[in-house]
Amino acid sequence: MSEQISGGYLLFLGHCRSKLDTKTASGILQWRPDRCIGQFRLSEDAVDLGLPDIDPVEAVTSGARTMVVGVAPVGGAIQPEWVQPIIAALDAGMDVAAGMHSKLSDNPDIAAAALTNGRQLFDVRHASGKQPIATGEKRLGRRLLTVGTDCASGKKYTALAVHAEMARRGLEASFRATGQTGILISGEGVAIDAVVSDFAAGAAESLSPNNHPDHWDIIEGQGSLFHLAYAGVSLSLLHGSQPDAIIVCHEPGRQHIDDYPSYLLPDIMACIDANLTAARLTNPDVRCVGIALDTSRLNDTERNAVIRKMSAETGLLVFDPVATGASELVDLLVRIWPGSDYPNR
Repeated sequence: MSEQISGGYLLFLGHCRSKLDTKTASGILQWRPDRCIGQFRLSEDAVDLGLPDIDPVEAVTSGARTMVVGVAPVGGAIQPEWVQPIIAALDAGMDVAAGMHSKLSDNPDIAAAALTNGRQLFDVRHASGKQPIATGEKRLGRRLLTVGTDCASGKKYTALAVHAEMARRGLEASFRATGQTGILISGEGVAIDAVVSDFAAGAAESLSPNNHPDHWDIIEGQGSLFHLAYAGVSLSLLHGSQPDAIIVCHEPGRQHIDDYPSYLLPDIMACIDANLTAARLTNPDVRCVGIALDTSRLNDTERNAVIRKMSAETGLLVFDPVATGASELVDLLVRIWPGSDYPNR
């Protein structure tokens, strides 16, 4: 697990004009607004998240402890024009975190500034420390894993929504981040796609260790068993997490695997069956408790119709974790697993 990243956050947006490329910053702001002190833009026409525009010195005065690179351009490289602003944050007394393919620590100027100022660099896309080989041994506690018909189908948002609802009720639960944005939202986790494949299931085991028998670990899923490039990381999470429950995440209307138009999306029931079959290797009692839909492209009438139709076809609870919330899902978990309303201590 990564070292914990200190809040509050100054969200660095650079010159970025694309909201798609600022999804890391947007996700942090949506799910952890209490951590967000301000935004640091290098031009007035950059994406505006509605936070105060402040520089690193002002941010530290306002309580910021970490500048987060909230931009994820194609290729995942740290841009040359970002180097001096990152150094400015280190000089002002902040740590810096980024979820890029290229490492902050590989830039000699940034690394030198961090050393001089005694600050930390968090390259959350890159696994740190040695991960164990999976054991397959049963662990105490309950676990829910989000899986998907494809990438970018709502697995992170679903896990966060379920955890938020549990926290609202005062239940004992932990959100377990497995990707760079999830780690930046929660402050800790394992970037599972950066772990050497032989150790990925072991990393998933370490992410949700033994706990109180009625404690829930809500584990952020990655990829899809039906994704030709990323199925491996999905399988590792299914085996290592040993989920008691899975939620299948899906975007209605999507026809093919993201970026692979010749590979059609699986039938939802085929997806459920494949995930349950894989998960049963380490937990024979796993069950699918619901389907989470990303209906952000639909209006209210269309959303309600899709939810009703899929619920009738599958016999499962169907919900949109953002638009309709996760209350019914948590109700179901408490009914299926008595004791799941164990209070947070």
